[in-house]
Amino acid sequence: MTITICRKEHFNAAHRLHNPAWSEEHNRAIFGKCNNPHYHGHNYELIVRLTGSIDPETGYVYDMKRLSDLIKREILDTFDHRNLNLDTEEFRHLNPTAENIAVVIWNRLRPHLADSLALSVTLYETERNFVEYHG
Repeated sequence: MTITICRKEHFNAAHRLHNPAWSEEHNRAIFGKCNNPHYHGHNYELIVRLTGSIDPETGYVYDMKRLSDLIKREILDTFDHRNLNLDTEEFRHLNPTAENIAVVIWNRLRPHLADSLALSVTLYETERNFVEYHG
C-alpha cells in the first residue's frame, strides 16, 4: 500500500524570460511581457508530494516537519524574495520558466530523500498556470 503526502509552500520571486542567443525582437515576440528587461514577479505556490509506504513504527510516509524544514532550507531560503536571474546560481544561465523552476526544485530536493519515496513537484506561477514534474 502506498500513500501520497503533500506539503504546500509559498514564495515570491522576480524573473525575466530571455534567451541571450536571440535578438531583443525575437525575445519580445516569444516571451511578451515576461521579457521585461526590468523583470517581473510572481507569488509562487509550491506543492511537494512524496509517495511511499507507511512506516509501521511511526505511521508516517515521511515526517511532515522534516519535509517542511527541507523545503525551507533547500527552496525557500534560496528563492524567496530573490531575483531568480540575478540572485541564484541555478538560473544565471537557465531561463527561469515555470518548467525549469519546477525541475530545479525537484533536483534540489531529490538527494535528501530516500530512493523508496517518489517525489513530485507542482509549481503554480499564477492561479491558472502551473506545471508538474515527477522526475
